[in-house]
Amino acid sequence: MTQNKIILDNNLRIITVPMKDSLTTTVLILVEAGSKYETKEINGISHFLEHMCFKGTKKRPKSIDIASELDGIGARYNAFTGMEYTGYYAKARPEHFDKILDVVSDIYQNQIFDSEEINKERGVIIEEINMYEDLPMRRVQSLFTNLLYGDQPAGWDIAGEKEVIKKITREDFIKYHNEHYLAKSSLVIVAGKFSAKGGSASGGDEDEIVEKIKTAFISIKSGLKTPKIKTIEQQNKPKILLKHKETDQTHLILGVRAFDIFDERKYALEILTDILGGGMSSRLFQKIREEMGAAYYVNAGADLFTDHGYLAVSAGIDHNKIEQVILAVLDEFQKMISEPIGDKEFQRAKDHLIGNLIIGLETSDQLAGFFGGQEILTKETVNPKDLIKKIQAVKAEEIMEVAKDIFQNQKLNLAIIGPFKDGERFEKILTLR
Repeated sequence: MTQNKIILDNNLRIITVPMKDSLTTTVLILVEAGSKYETKEINGISHFLEHMCFKGTKKRPKSIDIASELDGIGARYNAFTGMEYTGYYAKARPEHFDKILDVVSDIYQNQIFDSEEINKERGVIIEEINMYEDLPMRRVQSLFTNLLYGDQPAGWDIAGEKEVIKKITREDFIKYHNEHYLAKSSLVIVAGKFSAKGGSASGGDEDEIVEKIKTAFISIKSGLKTPKIKTIEQQNKPKILLKHKETDQTHLILGVRAFDIFDERKYALEILTDILGGGMSSRLFQKIREEMGAAYYVNAGADLFTDHGYLAVSAGIDHNKIEQVILAVLDEFQKMISEPIGDKEFQRAKDHLIGNLIIGLETSDQLAGFFGGQEILTKETVNPKDLIKKIQAVKAEEIMEVAKDIFQNQKLNLAIIGPFKDGERFEKILTLR
């Protein structure tokens, strides 16, 4: 598997990933624009703008024009917004490459931001926020990042606050688009069925595809990109955020501050989180679900960004067993610090990560996201073979070193949604022993 990257004269980046056996081709456009690029006054605009890109362009003035054109070729298409980037993609049979490139590049560059459509979509966004409020498994994630980072962009909800969404104007969209949707901050990834340079396939030649992308983006705006505000890390004791809600199940996230995506310890951190909560054979799944019968879901993961990162354990648990579960998680944190990892468990975690990596790259859209996500954050990519080598090279003692660094009392954070009002009961037990 080979990825090729070129940078055009206007600084637009292009990555091509040929997959000779693929039945599809994906066009994915990523831009350095997300909630961490917002101010308090326009929090949520990145996500709102993502919605508006499907509401009409100069060439396709109505949303039905966009949807019917893609539906008409059986394409899969969508968009997404995160803290540090937004993405737009379409996936179809290789012979429809020209069509999906035309549509996705059009909605990316040529939105009309019709005021009437903005007001309609404003209601949709607010209902989406309401939906998340009724999904405690989802809502607790926002509470956790808010607990970690507070009143700064990394701590704000990506969807925004309803009162802010009600005030965003057409002029706000145009200004934000002009500040961020620029050639230098944009990346186009094409993955799937086409031939490498000099070859031939139904999806077209790689050189031809690059030329078509150049044409599609010939008018993309250039200019100085507005930077994001650096995330400030500040914590000197364990912290708890408790949201009272009469739920049938308590949802919690217990986690710690870690480091950013540029830190080479990230490979050790991935193995550490897999040992803790990566699959049904992981320590926390076996302890909390199989032994204690206290939860349906329990998992661990690490989210690393350009200037911060964290490890988090998530679980939906029996109200009556909440203290036992918290103590069980803290106990496993402590074991990662003080007890050597057995060879068998260590290799199982590596093999589990590698297996999930390979399975997660079977389709053109997954592969586009794999390379695109790396490039948009770090300005470089690691192919799967090299990534596997990096995972395999991690030593057991490196896991303990990372554990000692991140599993400290002053880095502990606990977010809870459930029928609880007294936070003191949790403060008493939120400590490593």
